[in-house]
Amino acid sequence: MFVFNQDSQSVNCDPGVHRKVLAQNKDMMMCEIRFSKGAVGAMHAHPHLQTTYVVSGSFEFTIGEEKQVVKAGDSLLMPPDVPHGTVALEDGVLVDVFSPMREDFL
Repeated sequence: MFVFNQDSQSVNCDPGVHRKVLAQNKDMMMCEIRFSKGAVGAMHAHPHLQTTYVVSGSFEFTIGEEKQVVKAGDSLLMPPDVPHGTVALEDGVLVDVFSPMREDFL
């Protein structure tokens, strides 16, 4: 399967946060998330395993009780049901991968 970025529609999730669902099937989903500086990915939890790769920018992430600043090239792992969220310290792009896929994003 090939999924071309220009064929995926961007959805405005929150102020300054836009998401594109890229390749996905029932077992896995990859999304591109674009943040404007100061935009917030509110604290939340879900039953999916999530990994995130920081493509560009820098972000202050909270996973459970731990808070760290991450930048381009860094990655994160969020276990199922663990609260997590972020604040964009500058404009940036994340790639999120979920297992299983997030039906609520379709």
